[in-house]
Amino acid sequence: MQSASAILFPPRPAVKFIRAAHLGMCFGVRDAIALALEESRRQPLTILGQLVHNESVVQDLRSRGIGLEDRAADVTTPAVMITAHGASEKARQQARDRGLQVLEATCPLVHHAHRAIQRLTREFFHPVIIGQRGHVEVRGLTEDLDAFDIVLTDQEVEQMAERPRFGVVAQTTQPIQTVRRLVELIRRRFSGAEVRFVDTVCQPTKLRQAAAEELAEQCDAVVVVGGLQSNNTRQLALSCARYCPRVCHVQGAAGLRAEWFADARTVGLTAGTSTPDAVIDEVEEWLRANL
Repeated sequence: MQSASAILFPPRPAVKFIRAAHLGMCFGVRDAIALALEESRRQPLTILGQLVHNESVVQDLRSRGIGLEDRAADVTTPAVMITAHGASEKARQQARDRGLQVLEATCPLVHHAHRAIQRLTREFFHPVIIGQRGHVEVRGLTEDLDAFDIVLTDQEVEQMAERPRFGVVAQTTQPIQTVRRLVELIRRRFSGAEVRFVDTVCQPTKLRQAAAEELAEQCDAVVVVGGLQSNNTRQLALSCARYCPRVCHVQGAAGLRAEWFADARTVGLTAGTSTPDAVIDEVEEWLRANL
């Protein structure tokens, strides 16, 4: 015979947890962190900007005595490291002019975007970057250019001036669907112009975006783990929100609340390309312990 409490308050069904097929740190971020740690053991080191957009990574670097400065003028160590997001030659030269040893941690796929925009410019295409205005990667792509456009919305495309030739690249962490849609919009708006598009969205971003969307379709709630300033993590959250009604973007387990998952039966987990494995594991452990 069942007790009254068992009838009135039946046990909650078990929650199913699913990890995205592709999530977390990409090779470019892992290599940048490894290089920073290796170089810091040889000599005092400062990173020019945030090595990656993840607070736990930044805190760990600081705890190991690695400095972080936004301007070469504020660097006091003999060596400075360019971040995984890359930098302009102008920024590198400013560091060299101060007598600093410039070390390179730029992701190879960001280097590919730099080479693409340089090649298009040499061939007299007006450069267009599909990306987030002010982002460190986009600044690196544009600071050496005399003229360029940065677009991320239909309105920004409408504001572009007519030119005979446009050369289009993308910030490496933009969703490829967004990039392709804006390229087509540029082609329609300037139907008489030559528009050459070089796909510079990186493969890790494409894989994580596709895996996140597939995950979100199966879930009642999705947790996206990564820095709040991380563009690729924000884009993962936006992509998931198109397929799942509850999406939580947190930097780590401390940001989670059990009430966010009321009545959720299937909870998905994904993470941006700068999120450490340990942080992802902590989030999953919290979810399994509290839901």
